[in-house]
Amino acid sequence: MQTFPAVCGMLMESIPSGLIGAMSLKVNYLEDGTRRFWWRGDSYLLELLRYVHRNPLEAGLVKVLDKYPWVSHQGYLSDAKKWNWLYKDFILSLFSDEKAVSRKTYKDFVSKGTPEEINRIFGRKNLPSALGNKDFLDWVKGSFFFGKRHKEVPDSKNLSPDAERIKEEVCRKYGVAMDELHRSRRGISNEPRNVAIYLLRSLRGDNLEEIGREFNITRFSSVSSVVERMRGKISGDRQLRRRVEEIKTAIYMSQA
Repeated sequence: MQTFPAVCGMLMESIPSGLIGAMSLKVNYLEDGTRRFWWRGDSYLLELLRYVHRNPLEAGLVKVLDKYPWVSHQGYLSDAKKWNWLYKDFILSLFSDEKAVSRKTYKDFVSKGTPEEINRIFGRKNLPSALGNKDFLDWVKGSFFFGKRHKEVPDSKNLSPDAERIKEEVCRKYGVAMDELHRSRRGISNEPRNVAIYLLRSLRGDNLEEIGREFNITRFSSVSSVVERMRGKISGDRQLRRRVEEIKTAIYMSQA
């Protein structure tokens, strides 16, 4: 398991939309940058809580978790007033409606260790931005990606629409088969293909190499030329600009 000796974990509940939260991890290999992601569902919440609370134990900072002062684990087991700031009733209620039983069950739950699936997720070099089923992930992307993609925030790309989704919407708009997007004929313009290349660059921020692999283009300069040429055409051609915006809207609606 990959652990982080210097970690600040925080679980939050959004209001009023219910149990959709964010967790921030400050990790050394991100140069103390903040990582946030969204999750949905009680089971994910409990696993995240267990991961955060067990991290000092897994990192070897302490041998007995109950004695470690810099994690809220103690607060879930205590009635002391100093823990009144901690919103724990909902989480404890997931174990039992009886306070004593819920605390014992919670403690047993944390003591069992973190499942391999969660360890595998947090053991990645690039942490996920969202945890949940496909419908929820699509909702996150549709709600938070458009207008928020920024080159200085690498994680924002994780919310971007899938390359396949972009290509599907381009094909639907132009009424062409997917094969047409991978076909290049010297001297003949292929607008659907060029639009797809442009959108992978502008919406997802894919680099030239990634786009080249997607469309079987070996020269990076060729990809760059297509992107720049499309940018100019979109700026000067109102009908083309409208088609591109309709495709972007369709992508957004498919994820909302």
